[in-house]
Amino acid sequence: MVGGAKALTARAAWHAAAALALLLSGGAVAQPLETVGSCRDGLANGAFELRMRNGQLRVAGAFARGRRTGTFIFWSASGARIAVVPYDDDVKTGTVALWYPPAGAQGEIARKFETPFADGAVHGEVRAWHPDGKRRGEYRYVNGTLVAALAWTARGAPLQEAKARAQADRDAAQSEQYYASLERLIAANGPRCD
Repeated sequence: MVGGAKALTARAAWHAAAALALLLSGGAVAQPLETVGSCRDGLANGAFELRMRNGQLRVAGAFARGRRTGTFIFWSASGARIAVVPYDDDVKTGTVALWYPPAGAQGEIARKFETPFADGAVHGEVRAWHPDGKRRGEYRYVNGTLVAALAWTARGAPLQEAKARAQADRDAAQSEQYYASLERLIAANGPRCD
């Protein structure tokens, strides 16, 4: 079963990466991204942007001596905000927010997750929503450890604690894969300071 678990994990990671690529492309054929940024002493430093060839902004943030600093904002190809990730010295610190992709070019975006981080660890109340805006979960973490979980079905019925904790674990794994995909996007397209 260990081999099967590894295959499932690899498949889930591939699906997360494919979903991110589709989300960032807005469902269209992916366009190459152009990096706008500068370097200082051989390291990325200052404002940073990724834009599509048509000028559409996809990612905005900043570097200080090669490390992410401040808030990075991500948009889909249709211009919908899909993620806000705050950094302090290259570590997630503050509330990370994710949104579901809009239904269409002019669709309304719905919140997906709000996750507070302290020094790179989830710390505080995580909130999750179903795509229709109904509550999905409220999970409390202390220094990266889940200490309490409440969760609801898509119809609004509460889940038992064991099921709520299992959902919290699945949501955390999905979110971490998504964050890693966003960070790979930045790493692959950061300013070249050679």
